[in-house]
Amino acid sequence: MAGRARDLLTPVTGDPVELASGDFRIRTSPIREILEISATPDHPRLQEMVGVRAGGASRHALAATLGDIRGTPTFQLLDDFAGASLVAGWIWSQWTDDWQATMRSKGTQSTAGNKGRMLNICTGFTEGASSLSNDGGVDHSDQSSTKVGPLANPDDPIGWHGMAEQTGRPQARRARRIDVWRAEGVIKVDAAFQDSGPNPEGTRTAIHEYRVYAEIDEADKTLLSLQALPLILPFRECPGASMKAARMVGQNVGEFRQAVLDTLAGTLGCTHLNDVLRALADVPTLARLLPKGHG
Repeated sequence: MAGRARDLLTPVTGDPVELASGDFRIRTSPIREILEISATPDHPRLQEMVGVRAGGASRHALAATLGDIRGTPTFQLLDDFAGASLVAGWIWSQWTDDWQATMRSKGTQSTAGNKGRMLNICTGFTEGASSLSNDGGVDHSDQSSTKVGPLANPDDPIGWHGMAEQTGRPQARRARRIDVWRAEGVIKVDAAFQDSGPNPEGTRTAIHEYRVYAEIDEADKTLLSLQALPLILPFRECPGASMKAARMVGQNVGEFRQAVLDTLAGTLGCTHLNDVLRALADVPTLARLLPKGHG
């Protein structure tokens, strides 16, 4: 896995300015255990993450070892390792009919839920959902995905940082952005998220995509309003999580990395929407980078 992020300030006048950046490279075992890790900027305790398995364990380890760099692009990237690695194997479904057998042949077994049993772990896997097989595993026969265009907008060439070309073979990409501006004491947020990858036809297919709009009180960091729009999701029950996300209104955004997991646990949340909402914990840090008196 390779990750890259940046904080980009777009002033009212003048050219955009890159304020911070970060990247990582991770090699994992088939069960998503970190075997090798490097990052820029480096951190004196980074190698303590070797041996940690993706999921709740990796997030706890990250907070314990690199908590002093919260709010930086590097921390944001590493926090997303758990979710991005969880969904990455899906891309094989675009390249082979029996993709689950392909995954098993590579020694990759499901590490989500209870040893692959997904019953009631999120809104999409609520008991009785179309997404579940009789044994509580995932029924992929009813799974949907959508062909999508490129992320980059040709009319906004610096809208995204440079990304490696992905063509000709199964590769997954998790892309997210958080745009922040100020308006009369309120921090406005437009956030987006997509899990996608190349398909054999030479285009791209996405399995998850959300758009989130939020308003945050700049003085006390309270979430004032939230709208979560489900754009692409694999099962028909999944969009139900968007309405439940409003339970976060009234809470302190700076505490979202844990508060989202506490408030939208189990069938109240969506694993991937929760990732989007948890990332909003960095909004207060980003807002401080905005020039005073300007959005």
